Amino acid sequence: MTTPAATPPVWEDGKGLGLAPLEGTLEADACVVGLGGSGLSAVLELCARGRRVIGLDAGEVAAGAAGRNGGFLLAGLARFYHETVASLGRERALALYRATLEGIDRIAAESPAAVRRTGSLRIASDAEELADCEAQLAAMQADGLPAEPWDGAEGHGLHFPADAAFQPLARCRGLARTALAAGARLFERTPATSVEPNRVITPNGEVRAGTVIVAVDGGLERVLPVLAGRVRTARLQMLATAPLPAPVFPRPVYYRWGFEYWQQLPDGRLALGGFRDLGGGEEWTAVAEPSAGVQALLDRFLRGHLRITAPVTHRWAAPVGFTSDGVPIATEVRPGLWAIGGYGGTGNVVGALAGRAVAAASLGDRVPFLELLTGTASLAG
Repeated sequence: MTTPAATPPVWEDGKGLGLAPLEGTLEADACVVGLGGSGLSAVLELCARGRRVIGLDAGEVAAGAAGRNGGFLLAGLARFYHETVASLGRERALALYRATLEGIDRIAAESPAAVRRTGSLRIASDAEELADCEAQLAAMQADGLPAEPWDGAEGHGLHFPADAAFQPLARCRGLARTALAAGARLFERTPATSVEPNRVITPNGEVRAGTVIVAVDGGLERVLPVLAGRVRTARLQMLATAPLPAPVFPRPVYYRWGFEYWQQLPDGRLALGGFRDLGGGEEWTAVAEPSAGVQALLDRFLRGHLRITAPVTHRWAAPVGFTSDGVPIATEVRPGLWAIGGYGGTGNVVGALAGRAVAAASLGDRVPFLELLTGTASLAG
């Protein structure tokens, strides 16, 4: 089986920032490693508080999963709401879900040109999953969360009217431009070869800072080996087609327990991802290249299940981090050294919240959202 040629993600619009790599020794109040949605949110929070900030990325802005995902803005954590209730407790799960609903509103307000308030669907692949959708709906309706049954052309399942779709790469590049205008110094093509509290070493220089925040999703355990037991990197793969002759999918769709996902873009193209679980052990990798096996499954699903005949124009992959309990990492690894990541493939909303929360906590603030993630919040009353 021939491995298909990789392309840039369908989101690439040719409007990169073209930032220089870091050279020499620089000093700042804070250094953020990773310029995706979470890292840029941390940069902006620190700038808003008057700190001198340096941001680094091993590639370009949003070159990782932040600019190579499916373009979904979903409320909640990676696990479905009733599963989160079972594992974290109702009060904590509800507070986290409400925080992500507010997070979607904030992203839409910050990046109106990149966001479409479409809602999203979870479509059941069989009777067992449909029963699980009913359990999710019951839990959400009991807690007053926006969800309703769905019976439409896509199939049977659930509709989440508060969710949205967006152009993730454009969103992150917009955040980076805002950060630069606020005084942040950002550098591309600058991998962190060594990360310590108060110091980040790169191939051609270093940053000395009072605080270091590592905002890396896929590959977090390689940047900070101390987290190797808490987060593991997997590869998510996608493809996109030429524009379809007519609108088919007005809102993003989750299918087969969320393993497959797709949306039709405003220009008519279809972006489809999935089949990580059927790709075998080779999908537990930080290699950001599509594989023959998973791409063949995506092709079969595109032609057979979705009945789309438009030619495939893009194929790409991105590494993302998974935690064993489905809760992202947002922690102070050592005094002055913070880490965020491990979003389980759904980091567009919760990652931005975590970035701002860790930035505030690094300045000594008590941050309720961070306490919810870490399980240290007092929810009595």
